[in-house]
Amino acid sequence: MTIQQPPQVVIDNHEGDEPLSNQSDNPSFQQVFEKRLSRRAMMKGSMGTAMLGFFATSSYSSLAAAGSSRHTPLIGFEAISVSATDGVSLPKGYAHQVILPWGHPISGHQPAFDPMANSGRDQAHQMGSHHDGMHFFPIEGQDPYQGSSEDGLLVMNHEYVEPRFMHASTRGQSLSSSAVALNAEGQRDADEVLKEIHGHGVSIVRMKKQADGQWAIEADVRNRRIHGLTEMEISGPVRGTDFVKTRFSPEGTRVRGTLNNCANGVTPWNTYLAAEENWSGYFVNHAEQPREQSRYGVTKEGAGRYGWELADTGADEFIRFNVTPAGASATEDYRNEVNGFGWVVEIDPFNPDVTPVKRTQLGRFAHEGVVFQPAVEGQPIVCYAGDDSRFEYIYKYVSAQSYYKETAGGHLLDNGTLYVARFNEDGSGDWLPLVFGMGPLTPENGFNSQADVLVNTRLAADTLGATKMDRPEWGAVDRKTGEVYFTLTNNSRRKETDAVNPRIENNWGQIVRWREHNDQVNAIQFEWNLFVLAGPESDSELAGQPLDGGSMFNSPDGLWFDADSRLWIQTDMSESIVNTGPWEQFGNNQMLAADPVNNVIRRFLVGPIGQEITGVVTTPDQKTMFVNVQHPGATTSAEDFAAGKLASHWPHDGSPYPRSATLVISREDGGVIGA
Repeated sequence: MTIQQPPQVVIDNHEGDEPLSNQSDNPSFQQVFEKRLSRRAMMKGSMGTAMLGFFATSSYSSLAAAGSSRHTPLIGFEAISVSATDGVSLPKGYAHQVILPWGHPISGHQPAFDPMANSGRDQAHQMGSHHDGMHFFPIEGQDPYQGSSEDGLLVMNHEYVEPRFMHASTRGQSLSSSAVALNAEGQRDADEVLKEIHGHGVSIVRMKKQADGQWAIEADVRNRRIHGLTEMEISGPVRGTDFVKTRFSPEGTRVRGTLNNCANGVTPWNTYLAAEENWSGYFVNHAEQPREQSRYGVTKEGAGRYGWELADTGADEFIRFNVTPAGASATEDYRNEVNGFGWVVEIDPFNPDVTPVKRTQLGRFAHEGVVFQPAVEGQPIVCYAGDDSRFEYIYKYVSAQSYYKETAGGHLLDNGTLYVARFNEDGSGDWLPLVFGMGPLTPENGFNSQADVLVNTRLAADTLGATKMDRPEWGAVDRKTGEVYFTLTNNSRRKETDAVNPRIENNWGQIVRWREHNDQVNAIQFEWNLFVLAGPESDSELAGQPLDGGSMFNSPDGLWFDADSRLWIQTDMSESIVNTGPWEQFGNNQMLAADPVNNVIRRFLVGPIGQEITGVVTTPDQKTMFVNVQHPGATTSAEDFAAGKLASHWPHDGSPYPRSATLVISREDGGVIGA
């Protein structure tokens, strides 16, 4: 294949971020927060009282100082320094092992990793690329949090790919981390496209602790890949509707594949949820776009994110990414293919024979993940999700049926009420129901069914007046208290502030938290405040005090509570700004541990060059922690890649390119991680 590279035949959609698509006049979180401070006549230095809010009268002390130096019963390690080296830094007394790098064989014919020779078929039996959210399921298969701490299924998302690291043909080409080059005919090699599609999705691998303390893959029929071509069922109100009828599934009940899975979810009935995030850019529609495409940022000109629709065989599995109408009806083309994405996918890790299911009642948007309140017998299931794009929203789902352990299953996610959050300036909040026929969600306002509301979740939320947020990403629920935390990563495009998004041109991000009214998880009101304003010492705040050298961070992304209520915070400074300008002081992306009761944060881990730290879970005994390192070396410039100069070689395993991989972290004394 002849590789050419005039600008018009290079596809380079940087990082796959969605274009700004929320043009509603809804108030933003920062506007709300600004009014709240103004109303209380708050100035810098007393903002901590507003940030604590209702928590100051409960388990949270407004007198606790912030930072990394105070003693805390939850955090027993000393904070580590920032780092810009090409390695992994941990506190004294901790060690790590690297497992499951991209391309490692896990199933089928067990193809050995060789990025210069592996085929698209090989990639379907190897670890996917760009590791993200994950969970360790104890091997007994009875409970997602109880059971063996030495044997289990490690299930993880693979968010996207870096094509230049995947193909022999890219060597010597001037390509950025997201770019692909077309051949002289303006097409892409079909096997390279297949390899990229198979690099997306989910990996399920049985991992077992060995006698020497190291972890290794255990041969198991459950070891498998779920990827961008895996057939899936559509469930819930959208199933069988005209929105999802295609040439592949004229009945509107099936779709092929899952894409761009970022954070994850774990159901009380022991299944895994993959959440489809920045999926819209994979598709292109050159005609006039319906609102279920334009409001989500489907590509209008040129090619999709990786140009998969340009594969040179013209096979059906590739052309579906061009959603421009081409036939007499939707069942003759793929105009509706994009409506099969943007959902939460339920996967049974213990049963390979169960088809993954897209649960449409949970809404269609850029899902960052799904986090559950602890399930209680006889009460509904409650979970939350963020829409990770600038000025988008936070959602809550409440099942119509009550939870009973003996009968619980995915049906609880098919029948219930989806809500969107409105944050008020007085610290209260409202859950607004996304229900057809209720309030303004009527035919007079352009909504004709519940399926219409869910396919157009963002538009429905606009119509209800939800609060526009600074990129709501991961959420975490403290299983002891039921309090909910969400990261608001950053938003440099913000021009007006509100209570929950209090900074113009928000480069640093913040973490918001709330408690359901009267601690009733299915309540339609809540009380909220800000847990921390991230940033440098000069522009950050935790309980009225600035963050210090051992606690400062920015761009919070991953978030997870362990069983002892330690809050683990992971950062995602974009590869375009990390270790440059004002971001240089933070070094590489990292993970910190927080004690929300005593308002202490300490840096625990710093990763190698050019990566994002993401995905975190421990074994039930909390003595082993799994953390993912995504896209090391992504900061390599196009020019340096062409010259063979890579920013990172992590995990330094002899591969010609850096590889996403998983860290297994333990204490040298065998104790609980973080304590």
